[in-house]
Amino acid sequence: MTYTPPIAEQRFVLETIVVIGDLGVDSDIIDAILEGAGAFAAGEFAPLNRIGDTVGAKWADGKVTMPEGFAAAWRAYVEGGWGSLDGPEEFGGQGLPFCLATVVLENLGSANMAFTLCPMLTVGAIEAIHAHGTDDQRAAYLPRLISGEWTGTMNLTEPQAGSDVGALRTTAMPNGDGSYSIAGTKIFITFGDHDLAGNIVHLVLARTPGAPAGTRGISLFLVPKFRPDEGGAFTVPNDVRCLSIEHKLGIHASPTCVMSYGDAGDCKGWLIGPETGGIRAMFTMMNNARLNVGLQGVQIGERATQAAVAHARDRIQGGGPIIEHPDVRRMLMRMKALTQGARALIYAAAGNVDRAKRGDADAKARVDLLTPLAKAYGTDVGCEVASLGVQVHGGMGFVEETGAAQNYRDIRIAPIYEGTNGIQAADLVGRKLGLEGGAAVAALLADIRRDAGGEGPLPRLADAIEAAVAWMRDAPPQDRLAGSYPLLDMMAVATSGALLARQARIAAERLAAGEGDPAFLKAKGAVARYYLDQLVPEALGKAAAATAGAASLYALDAAELAA
Repeated sequence: MTYTPPIAEQRFVLETIVVIGDLGVDSDIIDAILEGAGAFAAGEFAPLNRIGDTVGAKWADGKVTMPEGFAAAWRAYVEGGWGSLDGPEEFGGQGLPFCLATVVLENLGSANMAFTLCPMLTVGAIEAIHAHGTDDQRAAYLPRLISGEWTGTMNLTEPQAGSDVGALRTTAMPNGDGSYSIAGTKIFITFGDHDLAGNIVHLVLARTPGAPAGTRGISLFLVPKFRPDEGGAFTVPNDVRCLSIEHKLGIHASPTCVMSYGDAGDCKGWLIGPETGGIRAMFTMMNNARLNVGLQGVQIGERATQAAVAHARDRIQGGGPIIEHPDVRRMLMRMKALTQGARALIYAAAGNVDRAKRGDADAKARVDLLTPLAKAYGTDVGCEVASLGVQVHGGMGFVEETGAAQNYRDIRIAPIYEGTNGIQAADLVGRKLGLEGGAAVAALLADIRRDAGGEGPLPRLADAIEAAVAWMRDAPPQDRLAGSYPLLDMMAVATSGALLARQARIAAERLAAGEGDPAFLKAKGAVARYYLDQLVPEALGKAAAATAGAASLYALDAAELAA
């Protein structure tokens, strides 16, 4: 399936939701990036999506080989500077806003989600080294990572330590020269090995001798595949091996590696940040990564919607195209509304990342609050829209050649990795509701009510959220957790709905003034209206579940539940 970048939609959301004009970027630069990134994604990444799925990454003798065409596309990505957009200028980046890099990543991921995991994980390594590394580490690693000459990984998970990071067993023994000997095994390491770049920089969580138990005793280490020789050139093979890659439901072009460190006792790593400061550094890697995973829902939502609309226009049943059938219209409008709502939410979070970098404390609180919503809701939206895409295709949706099944398989991982969506909900009720003594939630609800204006289901949803949050303040922990997912969904839908309401109002004003593309503005208003009239009331119906407590979940003990 071909991919057409939704440039007009992206530009409109940047203008109306991010208010990118306040971030000091020239309009011509914005247009050039949107058009250039869209063309690059459609021309270089999209044609590889099918072979990435059918052939996938291959492992043999400790090495991973990517499918034909991937290495050339990666070289074009590096030469085009697409990975350097928001990198710090002192290390070769372009210093542009994160929100623009978000748009580029959306296009790349809609074209080829599995391939796009490589630059997405590299961003996490860049952020951690920039925030916590030494001057020498920044100088040696950041220019090559930002350019894409090298790629980066995050090594957190071990066979016995998934979400329970504190249970990890990988060790780091000091060598007396500033380096550490790393020993252990990590699993589920995205792009842990490949043949695209000259070096792979692994960021590895490990435990030093005598470190406290649990998460308090974890440190972060920089472990390159090729370490520096005496002259500082990265030519010495480190004792880092890929033992195997996983055989997965989807994202076959993304090698998910089992990584071994120190099998021969010669794996060297260097501390990033202070000893036992690994958790803080880990969250530096993960926070924006969670937004980018939420963005994957938009990526697949856009791709699946484009394919479904094209099929519905071409498929003739009952004397006409199925796009005229009411139930097909229901599915297509839902797909468009969900995708546009999630995009608005994630772009809003990205814009607040940019403002937070400039010292805006309110923006920092807002992005902290929106991150679990964006990650969980965005990925849930991607799964639902991909499923609807299969349904619109009918029997052909269950056949691999249409690509609808690949969308469905590829996106299913997104609610799981970078912290499951259940963990995002637990984070919301456990930490984020209390931000600034509850002021962050109150400010978000005030903005939702302002954008909603007047009567309707959206103000009622805001009231229901406020009541549920008040209930949770006094509820026992288990009861809060039992209602955490419904509350997260309510808050995400309310936020997305308010952002769409704002877009609809601006679209109507421009349409009345004779400004812009009338067809685009009419469609924007119609999709927003559908979201507000049909999806917001669904979320309002979850208020009872948010405050029901945990009793019904534990009415059966473990043995009875398993019977």
